[in-house]
Amino acid sequence: MYFAALLARTEDGWEASDTELDDVETLSDLADLAREASTEDDTVLVLLEQEDAWFGVVRVDGEDDPRIYVSDAAAAARSSYGEILLTDELLGREPGDDIADLDSLDLDGTEDGEPEDGSDDDDDVGGATSGEAVPSGPIGDREILADLGVDEKELLILDSNDALNEIAEVLGAAEVLETVR
Repeated sequence: MYFAALLARTEDGWEASDTELDDVETLSDLADLAREASTEDDTVLVLLEQEDAWFGVVRVDGEDDPRIYVSDAAAAARSSYGEILLTDELLGREPGDDIADLDSLDLDGTEDGEPEDGSDDDDDVGGATSGEAVPSGPIGDREILADLGVDEKELLILDSNDALNEIAEVLGAAEVLETVR
């Protein structure tokens, strides 16, 4: 089960809106969607989660490039919404690197027809197997929310089950986020 919401910072506090990501195919699309939620060049946070697996935060400040944090890149790579966040830049790859073809992954993260036990390690490309192309664990800007009250240490210990609620609580936006859940 997925959940996605926009939190837009305004003069009066935070405003929340749920959002459909069906038409969002790229990080650029997601950033444009976030910018549309703000009447000024205020901060907008896109909060995404896949229940019990991972969460992500995309921060858009005006026309600046979006900043991204994903709690578990490997889990997010198995998600169509997660793939939007896992850009080549975030993964430290050059555009067009063919280390792993994320489109060929099944929902369990294995390639079509590949055994799930990982015993087929013969197809290394560029020194990395497909499983190693996307690191397990957090990736991205760990200081994404530091100026809003959630420092790196707090961000890293958040439990994927309740992370977005905990972030919203620190921001003072728990009630508005709950209205769109």
